[in-house]
This record gives sequence, structure tokens and C-alpha cells, in this order.
Amino acid sequence: MEHLLYWVGLAAVAVNALTGVLDAGRKNMDLVGVVMVGSATALGGGTVRDLLLDRQVFWISDQTYLVAALATTLLVFFLVRGLRLPPRLFLVPDAVGLALFTIVGTQVALEWEAPWLAASLLGVITGVVGGVLRDVLCNDVPLVFVRGELYASAAWAGALTLIGLQALDVTPVVAAWSGMVVVLVLRFLAMAFRITLPTYTERK
Repeated sequence: MEHLLYWVGLAAVAVNALTGVLDAGRKNMDLVGVVMVGSATALGGGTVRDLLLDRQVFWISDQTYLVAALATTLLVFFLVRGLRLPPRLFLVPDAVGLALFTIVGTQVALEWEAPWLAASLLGVITGVVGGVLRDVLCNDVPLVFVRGELYASAAWAGALTLIGLQALDVTPVVAAWSGMVVVLVLRFLAMAFRITLPTYTERK
């Protein structure tokens, strides 16, 4: 499981960095701005998780994550610079990054003996905070707050799936992949069919 978590974590960092570059590119940012947005997107969620767990921040204890974030940011910047891309293209890798980071965050919290409910919420935090930072830096309303569309709720469902399956003695690897699938399916369905949560409206 440790081997899987390591590679999934690296993949999550790279995918989230890519979404940061694509979103920053829509705002015509220069290289410095793109690197800042890409790095914040890739590393923000895990950083908040580790601070809450009183754990050494993951990209400080293993700089491979930092190198992966910076390298992906620079590579994507120079590859897609000047191309005309669909404005919502970043939503697909964003969903993948959400799934990957949610599962990694949940499993890390469980290994640090966080209670199951706290672990599930730490998984959500790991999954969504990077995207929130990206959207704020790009002067957009964070996706997690847009019209109640399934986002954090999809992440939470995946985190609870992982925790529930492990409680039923399903192997951690199978539980992790199952949790990722749940996040991805719910997020893609929400995007395709505009599935939303109830919104708060005042009665006139």
C-alpha cells in the first residue's frame, strides 16, 4: 500500500499542476504566475492536511513531490503555450486529481490514526484545497462552491467508500482503487448531467 500511495501521490501532484497551468493560461499569466498557480494547486491540499495532522509537510520531507510539481508546470507551460484549448478542458484532469488526492489524503490520515470521520474530511481537504487555491489565484469562484455541483461531496463519497471497504476487511489497495472510481464517476456524472446539491434560498 505504501508503494501505491507514493506513486498515486506523485500522479496527483502532476495532474493538479497541469490543471493549474491550464487555468492560469486562460488568464494569460506569465511564467512566474503560472509556476505559482501550478505549484499551489499541486501542493496546497496535502500541505493543509499535513499541518492539521501535525505531520512534516510531504513535499519538504520528500522533495520529489516538489520537483514533480515544478517540472510538470514548466513542461505543460511550454507545450501548450500558444495553443487554443477548450476553456473547460482542465475539468477532466481536475476530476482525476480530485480522486487521487482524496484517496491519498484519507489513507494518510488513517495511517496517522485519525478517527474515521476526521480521516474522511482530511481526504476531502487534500482533494479540494489545491483547486480552491488555483481558482482564487485565477480570480474565479472555486469549483467547490459553484451552484452546489458535486465536487467536495464526490470526494467525501470516495473517502467514505475507502474507509468502509477497509472496515469490511477489503484489501487496502482494492479499497483505494474503489474509492477513486467512486470519486471519478460521481464527478463526471455531475459535469455531464449538471447534478447539483440543494442550494439555500430564502423564502420570499
